[in-house]
Amino acid sequence: MQAVSPYGQGSSANLADILERVLDKGIVIAGDIQINLLDIELLTIKLRLLVASVDKAKEMGIDWWEHDPSLSSRAREETPRRSLAEENSRLRAEVENLRRRSLAPADERSSDARSSDVQYDDLQYEDERDERADDERADRADRADEDRATRDRERRARRERRR
Repeated sequence: MQAVSPYGQGSSANLADILERVLDKGIVIAGDIQINLLDIELLTIKLRLLVASVDKAKEMGIDWWEHDPSLSSRAREETPRRSLAEENSRLRAEVENLRRRSLAPADERSSDARSSDVQYDDLQYEDERDERADDERADRADRADEDRATRDRERRARRERRR
């Protein structure tokens, strides 16, 4: 007696075959969860899941596990481990250097082209950050105005119903 497969006449697909096909081709599962309160976005979670074999992932350019020191001994050998104190002192020195550059007199800054480039980049970044903040404030104000208008319409409709 021959077993009947749900995958069609005469085909016998077991879990190993299905798993092999999925890993060989790869599968992406994506979804977004968004929590809103009165049309104000409180939380957005973007879920992306990729199931594929290592070879298929490398074909697609995904190889983060090879460069993560916590997952790969080869990555640990490539990147020398610094103590937190060393890293902290290096970062403090960089911050101090940047402060000195930004507080230098105007004639010194103009003579040092690299310093002016850094300052230009900093100013451009600050301008972009300020512009984003202004846009966000305007969006919040627009949403608040829309919410007020909606509440006013609902109040008027309730009053009309009462009359």
